[in-house]
Amino acid sequence: MTTTPDLWHHYGRARHTSDRAVPGHFAWTWSQQGGPGPEVLGDLTGRTVGDLGAGAARHAAHLAAHHSPARIEAIDASPAQHQMATDLYSHLAPRLRIVHADVLEHLHTAPGTYEVLYSVFGAVDFTDPRQLLPAAFAALRPGGRLVFSTLAHYLTGEPAQPYVQPAHIPARTPDGEKTTMRRWVLEEPVWGKLLDQNGFTRVTTDHLPGEDGPRPAATLLVTAHRAW
Repeated sequence: MTTTPDLWHHYGRARHTSDRAVPGHFAWTWSQQGGPGPEVLGDLTGRTVGDLGAGAARHAAHLAAHHSPARIEAIDASPAQHQMATDLYSHLAPRLRIVHADVLEHLHTAPGTYEVLYSVFGAVDFTDPRQLLPAAFAALRPGGRLVFSTLAHYLTGEPAQPYVQPAHIPARTPDGEKTTMRRWVLEEPVWGKLLDQNGFTRVTTDHLPGEDGPRPAATLLVTAHRAW
């Protein structure tokens, strides 16, 4: 895995200290309140599931504890996020496997492995979709499902991109130096075209409105399938 500054080093540290429980709910929206829950993923009983860009693995921990998958792999490249996830939820092994890996590299080594892949403002937002979507397609079994939530517009309120191009958003290195990272915030038809180009079928999108808060943001919830 390529060695680069961990731009997720600072994310979630306060919550890691104060909230160590397995979450009792699963939400797709930016606010993490309201909207649909894990039923969007289908029945996970006995399924092999991958969380793409799992962070501290809170969503994956909920699924492992409450929805009986055969195995759920929480995949993240950030050393800091992997460490927090391991500290919080290693007790859920072997059903929950916490994987420290670049998502693209991991998917390339796992053809036909997963019945469900999902991302909650995770790797789908921060990886070039022209690379991620074909890798996800190949890693799914026939009939498998990809579900992801992503921003419907920028947090500034500016509209999503009509082309496949990222924005550079603020980030910090572990030592606090200011830098940027790439984030893909794309219009709904752009996502649909990308999924179609990469072989996905039965693509559906839901627009979930933003709720009250300091940075309200609407969510696009996208579901697609690999054909049988």
